[in-house]
Amino acid sequence: MTGTPPAKVDASALKDVSETALLTLQVRAHEARRPDSLIDDPMAVRLVDSIDFDFAKFGFTRRQDMALRAKTFDTYTRRYLVDHPKATVVALAEGFQTSFHRLDAAGVGNEFRWLTVDLPPMIALREKLLPPSDRVRMLAQSALDYSWMDAVDDSDGVFITAEGLLMYLPPSDAMGLINACATRFPGGQMMFDLPPPWFAAITRRGMRTSRRYKVPPMPFSLTVSQAAELADTVPGVRAVHDVPIPEGRGRLFNALAWTAQRLPAFDSVRPVTTLLEFG
Repeated sequence: MTGTPPAKVDASALKDVSETALLTLQVRAHEARRPDSLIDDPMAVRLVDSIDFDFAKFGFTRRQDMALRAKTFDTYTRRYLVDHPKATVVALAEGFQTSFHRLDAAGVGNEFRWLTVDLPPMIALREKLLPPSDRVRMLAQSALDYSWMDAVDDSDGVFITAEGLLMYLPPSDAMGLINACATRFPGGQMMFDLPPPWFAAITRRGMRTSRRYKVPPMPFSLTVSQAAELADTVPGVRAVHDVPIPEGRGRLFNALAWTAQRLPAFDSVRPVTTLLEFG
């Protein structure tokens, strides 16, 4: 006898930038379902299957870039946790990222703590959809409400992720957040990703991925050299690292990625993933 399948959770409350969390989730779930997947993300598959939403509105989502982005963030978060096993990871505007669950299964121990900071509609959905853990705390507020910093125990280290966040903020807000983190958490690290300026300009004019979906504007971007200058312009930033994306699938994809990452001629036109060390 087959039981009634559980009702799916309605995600229609997510709008504008928050809705992009569903796009990135769908991309990761597609990738995780592949037999040759680049990322082991069963929680992403579970979430997509549990959410009532018209994912088809996003258009083509069978792509590897967002899975590789998640894998990159996992790699550097894991490196920090290997050296600081009791650290707190702060995931700003985490959306439907499932990083905690991937890292929890990655052999870095069970002593690190996790703080998710996101807007109330997203936190409400995460609370309904994700399994609870006594090592995970969620705050329903904007990352620009710096009171979340008071909830961070940084005595054993802190690693802050802003995956898919800063590009959607006004430049003054994005830089303000970086400055605040560098000042508040000496000895910690912060990682973020940004599109190149030419791509950000396209989104400001309106960029569609399908007839029914338009990518939100991305007012903030940095080139590789501009990101490197943060060590000289932001008090508390001790070092800046340009983080390469990991190897993907396909000889052509990897050749293009390798070339763009290593030839300075492409530094002004390629996306950047940046790791900051705070002094």
